[in-house]
Amino acid sequence: MKQLTKEELEALQVAKQLLENPGIAMKITKTSLLKATDAAIFTLKQESGAKHQNLLHKITAGTAGAVGGLFGIAGLAVELPITTTIILRSVADIARSNGEIISAPETKLACLEVFALGGNSIEESTLESGYYATRTFLSNSMSQATRYVTEQGIINEGAPLFLNIIGKIAKKFGVQVTEKTIAQSIPVIGAAGGALINTLFISHFQDMAKGHFTIRKLERKYGSSLIEELYKT
Repeated sequence: MKQLTKEELEALQVAKQLLENPGIAMKITKTSLLKATDAAIFTLKQESGAKHQNLLHKITAGTAGAVGGLFGIAGLAVELPITTTIILRSVADIARSNGEIISAPETKLACLEVFALGGNSIEESTLESGYYATRTFLSNSMSQATRYVTEQGIINEGAPLFLNIIGKIAKKFGVQVTEKTIAQSIPVIGAAGGALINTLFISHFQDMAKGHFTIRKLERKYGSSLIEELYKT
């Protein structure tokens, strides 16, 4: 059996900390995810060795948040889909920097999977919380959708399999009012507050993406069973 290097074991532990201990509870709506998908993931080009641009995406998201913060709850309807698109773009960027093939259907779906990650919650059953439990929760739908996209060549946003995935993600994270929405719905928060909230918002998902795609990279090298076993120890 191949052994992970010291650096890889450390990377695995960092990934676990990111995935199981998020700094803020995040919820994303089904509508925002659907609107963001084509504009974010499917327009990113494959560039060998490209590094992710987290800071650029944070600045862009912060700018969108600043605009939304000026208008309170009224601005969220316009700002949230834009922010979600930026986040998805950043997630795909991180995936690419971890050796993922952006054109692969599995990678595109794995980017969406990030929105269902967020650590343990006492309000969730133990069967549907935690990183690997969340992946198991989504795995059957992901496998079916990957086969569908491979055969059809595209993801049809109206396809039942795709909508099923979005529905599952929404079930975990999109049906309740988010901390972002609660905070940004206050008109007096202003542009500075909106920018700060959005920066925290995208930082959360960037952390989830870093952890998620670190795990996937190690799984490709050592196999999923070994990495899951080490993760859970």
